[in-house]
Amino acid sequence: MGYTLFEKIIRNHSSAKKLCVGSIVEVDVDRMMIHDFFTPFCIEKFHMMGFSRVKFPDRIVFIYDHLVPASFIGDYRHHKVAEEFASLQGIKNIHRHDGVCHQLMHEMGYIKSGDIVLGTDSHTTTYGALGVLATGIGYTEMAAVLGTGKLWLKIAPTIRIKIDGTLSEGTYSKDIILQILADISIDGANYKIIEFQGETIDKMSIASRLVLSNMSVEAGAKAGLIAPDAKTIQYLQKHGIKDDIDLIKSDDDAEYEAELNYRAEDFLPMVACPSSVDNCVHVCELSNIEIDQAFLGSCTNGRLEDLEIASKILRGKQVHPNVRFIVVPASIGVYREAIKKGIIELLVNAGVIINHPSCGLCAGRSGGILVDGENIISSNNRNFLGRMGGNEVNIYLGSPATVAASGLEGRIVDPRRYL
Repeated sequence: MGYTLFEKIIRNHSSAKKLCVGSIVEVDVDRMMIHDFFTPFCIEKFHMMGFSRVKFPDRIVFIYDHLVPASFIGDYRHHKVAEEFASLQGIKNIHRHDGVCHQLMHEMGYIKSGDIVLGTDSHTTTYGALGVLATGIGYTEMAAVLGTGKLWLKIAPTIRIKIDGTLSEGTYSKDIILQILADISIDGANYKIIEFQGETIDKMSIASRLVLSNMSVEAGAKAGLIAPDAKTIQYLQKHGIKDDIDLIKSDDDAEYEAELNYRAEDFLPMVACPSSVDNCVHVCELSNIEIDQAFLGSCTNGRLEDLEIASKILRGKQVHPNVRFIVVPASIGVYREAIKKGIIELLVNAGVIINHPSCGLCAGRSGGILVDGENIISSNNRNFLGRMGGNEVNIYLGSPATVAASGLEGRIVDPRRYL
């Protein structure tokens, strides 16, 4: 019996001679990412465990993104504590205002295919699109990893999702993952691995693949993996990886717990309705829902590709007068490229507000918090109660195209009429 991609990565990082689903193994960790919101808690636990020195300071990355710019007096404490600890421990990899952690980790060349990467955020699964075993952990676990460079992981079963065919115009990877969530539910992959395969995945850009891995955690998955290919190598090399990149993949006779098969042509533009990510319907069923705000950004859909999609729809048009349309590039790098391509100017001319790269509104911290009774169409990954304001804010999730088209009309609409 062969091995899955997940199992192969585990084997390369563990001395365990046999891998059995449900067993626990100790693995070496290649990279640890801690964002500003959890830094003080990790450091506190680190000291409580009796550690005085981190094991591998060069493997640690501090990223300030949830509390940038600071919205409350207490926010600054998180940054101050991080700076003091980094200085004491010799941690050099610090990003204070460069963007969202899950964009920077691959954009800045911190990861490569076959790595094990842990982060203090559930959407660390994003890097799985590059063949990385990446998962979120709590600050207690992260404190242990800081001190030892290792962590116990359970061997999880893998669900294979195979998608073949060609997506129709106006349908995107966001629509795919929303349909999958509707099919398997928000607990359909609890402590399991999702591996995406098929010719549709092969055709996708890296940006589109990142969306699938990012939102795998919304089904409870520990990781959302895509085997690396030539596109992966090109992307990683472009972003600073000089080491050889192993095209690691699942064996043909690997064993999966379950297999789901889709045709790309069957997918339609989808929207997740309040207040669960698997509460999804086709966009055409929501044409009577008026919106107060539109949001394009986050670690899910704040990349250049997403801004380009929105700009094509908004070109030469004006945002609906009753709508606040907010765009947040996922990183400074994305922001600069969007400026060079004229995308930012086009969006501003259409009446869009551009905010500094950060988690901001997606994390419910700043940059467009809504009041009870308002509706928002958003490109981020969660629509939980209270996520973007009060408990009576209605959050709808859709693709960048759906967000842009809805921002024009002042109600949720099918984006295909604009493409």
